[in-house]
Amino acid sequence: MILRTLPIAAIALLALSACNNSQKAQEVTSVADDPQAAALRNAAPIELPPAITADVTMRCKDNSLVYVTFFAGDKQVVVKPSKDASPVTLTAAKAGDPLKAEGYSLTGNSKNVTLTQPGKGTLTCKS
Repeated sequence: MILRTLPIAAIALLALSACNNSQKAQEVTSVADDPQAAALRNAAPIELPPAITADVTMRCKDNSLVYVTFFAGDKQVVVKPSKDASPVTLTAAKAGDPLKAEGYSLTGNSKNVTLTQPGKGTLTCKS
């Protein structure tokens, strides 16, 4: 049995020795210049999106639910008038101003808000 496997192993070694081993591997170093270094130095600073401070479900005076996400900086909220509705982003120029979008207005905090929506008028909502 050993005598039969010996010629097969010799043929396999002979076949592998015929491979082209003359190519050198490309050397990777950490001292090479970054090709995008100049572009990164001249890039404008990046402003990260605000962090979420509260994501609440609020019940309004007309017994409807409103889903509101508050963001850090008090200059942005996202309002969903119902669970299946598309979210609407309301923004303000500075913190403390009413947050507005087309047809929407919101004042308040994550506990108590006054919300104006198209077709519903002004509602007071609590979490």
